[in-house]
Amino acid sequence: MHSLGAEMSHKRSGLLPGLAVGLVAALVCAAGLGAAILFQTRFPTEVTAFGNGHPLSVALSLLIALLVALAIGAVRPRSRALIAVGALYAGGAVVAGQIAGSSIMAGAAMRGRDTPAELSDITVTNASEGLSYTLSLYRGPLTETWPVWLYIAVAALAALLLLALRVSRVRRAELPEAATEEQEEPEYRAPFEPAQSPAKEPVGDLFAPRRPAGD
Repeated sequence: MHSLGAEMSHKRSGLLPGLAVGLVAALVCAAGLGAAILFQTRFPTEVTAFGNGHPLSVALSLLIALLVALAIGAVRPRSRALIAVGALYAGGAVVAGQIAGSSIMAGAAMRGRDTPAELSDITVTNASEGLSYTLSLYRGPLTETWPVWLYIAVAALAALLLLALRVSRVRRAELPEAATEEQEEPEYRAPFEPAQSPAKEPVGDLFAPRRPAGD
């Protein structure tokens, strides 16, 4: 009975489905961000050069947070743990996308590729050769690496807020339903137990006159 109750609790909280769909969404977002970084030279210059590219990167981080939050929110989550997990998923997707795209681009540049990136540049060799350059983006002084951390923080914080609102709304919506179920649940009675206990004869007052005994 305890294992069945725990299983039903997991299903109602949406914890396991939320973890699964959130992970899939994060992987898809990481692949999309990596592709955007790798093929950024194919985008219009007005878009990539505006504000040194910071507005575009922030917008991509917000998009990742939105997609992760929508994926987890689709399972009607009640577990508050999914709020923190969603933030980790969104921030991790930005990190994975940055590392994948930048590593492949740097590896291709080291091998003499000066033209815009091609699908043929997506190789393990390019990724491994450019990985050391990409990781240096996270190890430098904060005054130089702040954009990288900013994009990660934006994605994580946005996902955290969106999921907090979603979980709060789901939990509030289910409160009236739970109260209704409790009211409609029939009262349990043991076998052969009468539906209504017989009324007890009131106890007489000690100072009231007693009834005369019958003959």
